[in-house]
Amino acid sequence: MARVLVVGAGLTGSLCAALLRRQTTGPLYLAVWDKAEDSGGRMTTASSPHNPQCTADLGAQYITCTPHYAKTHQSFYDELLAHGILRPLTSPIEGMVMKEGDCNFVASQGISSIIKHYLKESGAEVGFRHCVTQINLRNDKWEVSKQTGSPEQFDLIVLTMPVPQILQLQGDITN
Repeated sequence: MARVLVVGAGLTGSLCAALLRRQTTGPLYLAVWDKAEDSGGRMTTASSPHNPQCTADLGAQYITCTPHYAKTHQSFYDELLAHGILRPLTSPIEGMVMKEGDCNFVASQGISSIIKHYLKESGAEVGFRHCVTQINLRNDKWEVSKQTGSPEQFDLIVLTMPVPQILQLQGDITN
């Protein structure tokens, strides 16, 4: 069974994991690790500790679909609309610049619901507070070390975290 690790539980990592699951026909162990306490990355939704119904999107508050992306990614928009994750943005936003053909969407349950949808779809084992520190090649496998816990081996690693974080990694990965 192939063992695959996706590092980063933001939009890129979650969608990558879901696409890997969709495209894989054989047995696959899929893990997604993130250094944060929850998924979302730059698309995080925070809840009030006093009232869980009170939320705020900390990064993106809405999604703009340009005519180009409508053509190339329509299946993703259709899927998220069908699941009720996205809905059309109907309220005006002060300062918003609209271009002809653009369509805007909001996520009623918070922008991170998009990430949570794709993580769930991927079936991946998701680990939070997994800060990757080192990646080494050992016997044709990638050995991944994190700040706490034992190193684990994978056949393939997909890094979706920001480049400055990738450049801080130690081990054979630097080569």
